[in-house]
Amino acid sequence: MGFGYKDWSGGFYPADMSARNYLSYYSRIFNAVEIDSTFYGIPQVETVRRWAAVTSASFQFCLKTPNAITHDLKLVGALGLMSQFVETVRLLDEKLGVILIQFPPSFNTNQMGVLEEFLSSLPPDIRFAVEIRDRSWYTARTQMVSMLSRYGISWAATQYPGLPREINLTTDFLYIRWIGQHGSYKKHDHERVDRSTELQNWWRLILDVQDQLESVYGFTNNDYAGFAPATANRFKQIASLETQEHRPPQQGKLF
Repeated sequence: MGFGYKDWSGGFYPADMSARNYLSYYSRIFNAVEIDSTFYGIPQVETVRRWAAVTSASFQFCLKTPNAITHDLKLVGALGLMSQFVETVRLLDEKLGVILIQFPPSFNTNQMGVLEEFLSSLPPDIRFAVEIRDRSWYTARTQMVSMLSRYGISWAATQYPGLPREINLTTDFLYIRWIGQHGSYKKHDHERVDRSTELQNWWRLILDVQDQLESVYGFTNNDYAGFAPATANRFKQIASLETQEHRPPQQGKLF
């Protein structure tokens, strides 16, 4: 989740690398990124074009919907703003992966009708995922699965405090987010917790539905285990996926 962290300098990015070159370097190690900055506003056209230009050919961008839509307006009267956001990120062309629509914990099933009206208006040629953080949606699981399946939208599987750790498949792609408690670690320069057992459990859940999947998008934040690049590679190893060395060569100690 994100790529421009100062704490990754020297542990993921070469210590002398300019931040302007981070994304290009990142795209040679991983094949997708979740962009967090779009949560705070629609990106500039020039920014989106640069993202596409500096990344490897098969790279995928997944972008968070602006919080003005999900948190401030809570979808009401937000279709115009959403259309503007979608048309801007369409500039990514084949590098546009999934648009994540993340809601605050206060967004509950009382807004079911508002949510369906909003989802029914989204363009069907773009992949969307919905992340909800109120348990009432899990109580209404059958209704939620039916609605998301109707519009071909993924129910994001999320490891987040207080939520069930489960996969509710609603389309042919899966979106997973491993989220730690915000502020868990002062520095994000190395793994501080071994999450192997939890990640293995998630891998088993994926295997249960793999025959119904075309693709899986998985992202973790720094607060999950302390250092997201290492966590991402840890999961790739569990899933028997090829990993690339992410730690730049370090200068030896001088005595």
